[in-house]
Amino acid sequence: MKVDELLHRALHLEHLSTEEGVFLFENASTAELMHVAHKLRKQHVPHNKVTWIIDRNSNTTNVCIANCKFCNFYRRPGHEESYTTSIEEYQKKIDELYAYGGRQLLLQGGHHPDLGLAFYVDLFRQLKALYPDLKLHALGPPEIAHITKLEGSTHTEVLQALKDAGMDSLPGAGAEILADRVRRLISKGKCGGQEWLDIMHAAHNVGLTTSATMMFGHIETNWERMDHLVRIREVQAMKPEGAKGFIAFIPWPFQDEDTILKRLKRARNTCTGDEYVRMIAMSRIMLPNITNIQASWLTVGKQVAQLCLHAGANDFGSIMIEENVVSAAGARFRFTADGIQESIREAGYIPQLRNQEYEHIELPENIVQQELDHEKMIVD
Repeated sequence: MKVDELLHRALHLEHLSTEEGVFLFENASTAELMHVAHKLRKQHVPHNKVTWIIDRNSNTTNVCIANCKFCNFYRRPGHEESYTTSIEEYQKKIDELYAYGGRQLLLQGGHHPDLGLAFYVDLFRQLKALYPDLKLHALGPPEIAHITKLEGSTHTEVLQALKDAGMDSLPGAGAEILADRVRRLISKGKCGGQEWLDIMHAAHNVGLTTSATMMFGHIETNWERMDHLVRIREVQAMKPEGAKGFIAFIPWPFQDEDTILKRLKRARNTCTGDEYVRMIAMSRIMLPNITNIQASWLTVGKQVAQLCLHAGANDFGSIMIEENVVSAAGARFRFTADGIQESIREAGYIPQLRNQEYEHIELPENIVQQELDHEKMIVD
């Protein structure tokens, strides 16, 4: 294998193998990867705009029996700090979201042993009755797998019921690394890699738009990273004609503060800014059938994320008015609407507000432009 030949093939949107991806990642220079990824970005997204969104990440519950070793957010059933969010609390949160010009609620939680399909169907219907134009970007494949097991049902039946109740799109949560060797060590209680992919395929078949993610920089190998990308690409290739499937891919580095993985000395976050930029570039190179690549402000900060806009990324994520899970493990970067737009301009691009379907929308007149309380305002 030769670096220049593989990069030439990538520029022609060829699907590189796992082994070819590993070779590129380990042998190509950062400049080479950035150059090719940026050219590919221009093929997929030819304009000079970088998109961003206003939304809020709220949690249905922090009760979870998955016992992931990288998560500081969850509480076991019966714990004194456990909760399930009430409809009155959702109303307060959504009213605040609307005041800032947002219309999307990223709604996720844990594997609660007592919350089945009826709970989520009722919740989604209540929220849509109260806020008809609210967009529910809700749950994730591990939660769908958990609900399916509780119901003794199928992925398709659960997804269709949730869609009928008001779910608009399915986030790519819980992908971590799709290799089961890794999942057994860091998230044994979640669905396996193949089930994660099967749920996404089922979501595409019922007409739900989805995203895909990767949490890397812990115990995985470079081969497992590249195989993760290949498996996502293969599911995208199977989506029905006319379906959007995976509308975006978002990789971020493992956040290790106070996690069990770090305390047991099994893993720590050693991902440098250069490595993150290289992974963004490889994501663009290995995923020629996914249009949008998002740089994770929340985990890498302003300067690295700006550099990613020249390495294949075309989206800057969200100004989140709430985020509890990743920040509980050490992510500390925060921005206002003004701040995210100015950062995009500093990087040489035009900021463009979007919705979850990556459709461009106008900036709301009532958007709050001053700094918000630093405990609430955070960027994904």
